[in-house]
Amino acid sequence: METEGKFSEERESGMAKKTENVGSTTGSNGNSFPLSFWEVTVASTVVLGFVLGFLGVYLTMPSSDYSFLKLPRTLEDLQILRDNLESYTSDYTAQVLVGYCMVYIFMQTFMIPGTVFMSLLAGSLFGVFRGVALVVFAATAGASSCYFLSKLIGRPIVFSLWPDKLRFFQAQVAKRRERLLNYMLFLRLTPTLPNTFINFASPIVDVPYHIFFLGTSIGLIPAAYITVRAGLALGQLQSIGDLYDFNSIATLFFIGIVSVTPTLPSQMTSTRLHGSETLDGLSALSYEGGLGQLGRLGKGGG
Repeated sequence: METEGKFSEERESGMAKKTENVGSTTGSNGNSFPLSFWEVTVASTVVLGFVLGFLGVYLTMPSSDYSFLKLPRTLEDLQILRDNLESYTSDYTAQVLVGYCMVYIFMQTFMIPGTVFMSLLAGSLFGVFRGVALVVFAATAGASSCYFLSKLIGRPIVFSLWPDKLRFFQAQVAKRRERLLNYMLFLRLTPTLPNTFINFASPIVDVPYHIFFLGTSIGLIPAAYITVRAGLALGQLQSIGDLYDFNSIATLFFIGIVSVTPTLPSQMTSTRLHGSETLDGLSALSYEGGLGQLGRLGKGGG
């Protein structure tokens, strides 16, 4: 029993040190605004790359009135954009695809809200299967871009914007190092934490990129399917809330729970050994209101 007690104390001490490291970094880096010259240079280079890409797409499109080209903020905006793009999709498929992907990736990279509208647009323009493939590709690419940008310049930003969420995320990741892929799948499938936060905070809490990539590319598929499929009947949607009925939400939670099932035996073993730990694999759902996060469109495909 003494050995088990020592092991428990050492394990808890190690986890506490990891959390303290995050807190200490907050003190040293959290107040480092404005960003350094090189950090601003990196961010500016990324923006310039997107601008040049958009310019290339624009110059290869036919002359027309492009006043309809703006990021949709309402379903009405989205329907206007869809109606105008439909006439271009068949004749300028490559340009539309490249432009769509660049906009989606740009929005994901710089945490611009509204990707749920882009997911609906994919379903309306390209159908379910091609739309889901397009959304998953663009969302994964955008999330990866955000991951690496955050790795370079994101530490002071994430500490400033989400200090409480970051501590929560750090603690959960530290507890699940051995089954981290399952946990990342769970996060992507359920509204425990917003996808925007996951993208930006993962490199800060040392989630390996291969785990991040697999969890993102696989975990976004169910929500992307729900949103893209709804895009087929875009004219019938009255509000974004219509996307997620009870059955859709229950399905996402069921898949998410299944994804963490393999981690439960080790959690129960740990609980029996140490006594002081609880099975918190599912209790994380209560953080930040759970279902409320889905209402904020965090799982609409990215």
